[in-house]
Amino acid sequence: MSEKVTILQVAERAGVSQSAVSRFFTPGASVSKKTADKVRMAAEDLGYRPNVLARAMASGRSRIIGLVVAYLENYFYPEALEKLSTALQAKGYHVLVFMASQTAGNIDQVMEEILDHQVDGIILASVAMSSDISARCQQLGVPVVLFNRAQDIDGIAAVTSDNRAGGRRVAEFLMAGGHQRIAYIAGWEGASTQRDREAAFREALSGAGRDLFARAVGNFSVEQAEQAARDMFSVPAGDRPDAVFVANDHMAFAVMDVLRFELGLRIPEDVSVVGYDDVPPAAWRAYNLTTIRQRANLMVAETVRAMFEQIDTPDTASPCHVQIEAPLILRGSARIPDDWPTEG
Repeated sequence: MSEKVTILQVAERAGVSQSAVSRFFTPGASVSKKTADKVRMAAEDLGYRPNVLARAMASGRSRIIGLVVAYLENYFYPEALEKLSTALQAKGYHVLVFMASQTAGNIDQVMEEILDHQVDGIILASVAMSSDISARCQQLGVPVVLFNRAQDIDGIAAVTSDNRAGGRRVAEFLMAGGHQRIAYIAGWEGASTQRDREAAFREALSGAGRDLFARAVGNFSVEQAEQAARDMFSVPAGDRPDAVFVANDHMAFAVMDVLRFELGLRIPEDVSVVGYDDVPPAAWRAYNLTTIRQRANLMVAETVRAMFEQIDTPDTASPCHVQIEAPLILRGSARIPDDWPTEG
């Protein structure tokens, strides 16, 4: 086996200093175009590749961000994770993805494993963690940002859409459309996003002197959402909802399929359906779903900002809960009031 090429050999071949070669291979470092061209050509000629792990040990930073996600079935998460990875890579960081279940014990176990990898920060996408593991991260100086989830833990940043405003907007929209029997299909009840959406939805109905007509739990699962729709709508016409708010688009698609293809109901003539997320299939003609839009680009930008604020200026960073405005996107799955404004 041939010996590994060293940075000194590259510097000698390029006719520059070792520090110039080091700067060239350091993301964000400044180096002139002339020097960069020399180093690049020398490295290619010699077959040199920088030792990322050694550089991390020397700098005290791994330049790795741990990313924890519970499930990828929902279209929102693959898109959001791609944007997160791209944004972090643009900062010169690599992403290490871990899968976890929704149980606190499993997530804490995964978090311990991530910490063993000496990551510079951790992003939790729609999962929560215990106060014990939070305290351990803070003790180790590893910043944590929650993406599309919030927890009441001091020192932990969180980025979500404005779930309460979104839930309230859906209730106002459905009432303005003249619906009298308004229902709700919940997501996983341990999620802050689910709780906030439903709480504000119910509060808006109650403020108008209305009660929720029916409720079921879909747990953010296609199968459970389908069954919830069957249970809720397999009743005489006068006893079934004339509108339903579904806690996310992933479940809303399943609900719409059951209503149309199993129960023979027309959307929106017999029942209006509204979702939450505005994932790409929501705009497909097959669904044409009215929904609340989660602005993934803005949520990702705020998540990355919150992470690097803590990495770069840990002494002055002040982690907080950032809520991104979430507009209602009007399409054909719900009755639209004549005077309802266009949003987005």
